[in-house]
Amino acid sequence: MQGCHHFILNLDLEMFAQFYILSPRGDSIIFRNFRTDINKSTAEIFFRHARFWQGKAQEAPPVFNIDGIHYMWLKKAGLYFVLCSLENVSPCMAMELLIRTTKLLKDFCGVLNEESVRANFTLIYEVIDEVFDWGYPQSTTNSESMRMYIYNEPVEVTESESKLRLPHFSGKTMPSSAVDKPIHTRDRESKNRIFVDVYERISMTFNSSGTLLNKGIDGTIQLKSYLGSKPELHMALNENLVIGRASGARANVSTYGVVELEDCNFHECVRDNDFEQHKILTMNAPDGEFVVMNYRVGSEFRPPFRIFPFFELTSSHKCELAIKLRCEIPATHHSSAVFVQIPMPKSASSVSLRVPPSQSAEYDERERVVKWRIGRMQGNTESMIRCSIALSSAQTASVRKDIGPIAVQFEIPFFNTSNLQVKYLRVLDPTTHREIPDTKVWVRYITRSNAYVCRL
Repeated sequence: MQGCHHFILNLDLEMFAQFYILSPRGDSIIFRNFRTDINKSTAEIFFRHARFWQGKAQEAPPVFNIDGIHYMWLKKAGLYFVLCSLENVSPCMAMELLIRTTKLLKDFCGVLNEESVRANFTLIYEVIDEVFDWGYPQSTTNSESMRMYIYNEPVEVTESESKLRLPHFSGKTMPSSAVDKPIHTRDRESKNRIFVDVYERISMTFNSSGTLLNKGIDGTIQLKSYLGSKPELHMALNENLVIGRASGARANVSTYGVVELEDCNFHECVRDNDFEQHKILTMNAPDGEFVVMNYRVGSEFRPPFRIFPFFELTSSHKCELAIKLRCEIPATHHSSAVFVQIPMPKSASSVSLRVPPSQSAEYDERERVVKWRIGRMQGNTESMIRCSIALSSAQTASVRKDIGPIAVQFEIPFFNTSNLQVKYLRVLDPTTHREIPDTKVWVRYITRSNAYVCRL
């Protein structure tokens, strides 16, 4: 999003009264009161309604009004980023501003979590005061332009959760925390580094026999630059890449082995003059993190997981359910953090579970959901859970409709389902057009589940 700041300039009459960051427990970590026309107790009011909207244990909508005060919020890394206003401000502009603010904080802090926000509160207040002038959004909403105005040095905080190691094109392997360093740092080892992440989020729906009903991939090529300047980057993708569905003469040509994207869009710094013919993207990348390209895939591809449910009503007060999950990625890869949720019927009085010894499963009576934690799962393997369900009232085979849909969550490192590849990324001097020496490039591929479900 860096560089896209004219949007804010055209709406400079929009005014906000407060900005704050709350912890997952509702504590105010950052609180900036731009005006005096709103009470400081809004943070407590917001958190109460955000967690229990309309008296129920559910999250509030991203924009809502309580007692004449507009609350606009975004949840990121478990933290609540909130804007408050008495005026009828544009919700779209407020949400865009919150998204850009979180990107700025991540660039300047390196990692965006509760620990890093607490450790860098003076730096964050400095960033917030540059983004807002007495509640009015300013045009400086990109990391590159703001660097000259920020004087506080960041306190580096490592990501608490384990991260994936980065495969590389050249040089020695960098530690996994290298991508989490702030862009505004004096650490020389962080200079002349550029990291590329290819994220793919898969959505799939299966029927009760395991047949695929619909599917899709939402992909993102994300780049984080520590180059300290704006050199020219040449990023080459697959030569067999095709944009848009085949039509006309192309419809009769075999698409075997072709990576077909339904559509894609690029960051404003990207020049796609050579993309159609040579599949090369040229850009002058700003410092910090930004999305180079978004794309969508809807053509034929092999699903990484298949779900096979087996249901049997053994008596009017008891039924048996078995769920087989098969990992269909190559055996050389594995999936981590595999987690399955299976909603149970309302008439279930008790549920007994059987899973392999290395896995765990529990029945949450309050949510009426079986939570099956598999963890790591190697490619070309399968696993099964068996559920014996005792029913509180006599039921027929129609009780099957009350079970599900089964939802699967997973993450597959070093693997992308669409086969989209970054063939190379060259960093060139914009004047001589020669490669800049001592510049290291790292690329990683990650596939994650989005809406991955199976109906019963």
